[in-house]
Amino acid sequence: MVSVTYLGHSSFMVDLGKAKLLFDPFISANEKAAHIDIAALKPDYILLSHGHADHVLDAEAIAKQSGATIISNYEIVSWFADKKGVDKGIGLNHGGGVTLDFGRVVYVPALHSSSLPDGTYGGQPGGFVVTHDNGAFYYSGDTALSYDMTLIGERYAPDFAMLCLGDTFTMDAVDAVKAAEFVGVKDVIGMHYDTFPPITLDHDAAKRLFKDAGKTLTLLQIGESLSMTPKNKQAKAG
Repeated sequence: MVSVTYLGHSSFMVDLGKAKLLFDPFISANEKAAHIDIAALKPDYILLSHGHADHVLDAEAIAKQSGATIISNYEIVSWFADKKGVDKGIGLNHGGGVTLDFGRVVYVPALHSSSLPDGTYGGQPGGFVVTHDNGAFYYSGDTALSYDMTLIGERYAPDFAMLCLGDTFTMDAVDAVKAAEFVGVKDVIGMHYDTFPPITLDHDAAKRLFKDAGKTLTLLQIGESLSMTPKNKQAKAG
């Protein structure tokens, strides 16, 4: 069983049993997530899709209090080591991955931009495919729709995906449905919506789009958890 807890915006804590993975922590400056205590978060790994402040804001504080290892592109990992004193990091580039005690993390392409809060170049933006004992899932990061997503479906056959769908800065719900088709998933957890006015989402309309396509879109409340049952399948090796 994989437990996914939504922490607002694009931030999730994913508990795989063997490890806890925290994605893109933007919590302390998000008024909608004011009830989330970042001091209570104890991830083993912090996965950062790109350098924008609304994805990395709380990574330093959480890494230092928890001893978590940051996983991101090489530029972001180096920035946290050089500028923030967070020296537990694993730098990746597109198509590269790392095998860990719970499974494997692969950094996959995303179509977006990336700069760090002080203006430093943030490397190429990306998403993540995480494989574990019983399956795999895809975290899109901030991205536009891309045919490259079909390769994720062919190679890893994920059980579910966490997809951005707030429009303006990322793909919208229509494109997110197509992304789910490309990746080959029926179950999608939405992210990157409602935090700021430009990414306000019509929840009912978005859910109808997914339902009409034979898929399920879950929009979690901040602090809410969802259990996802793996399908006990191995990622394709081809």
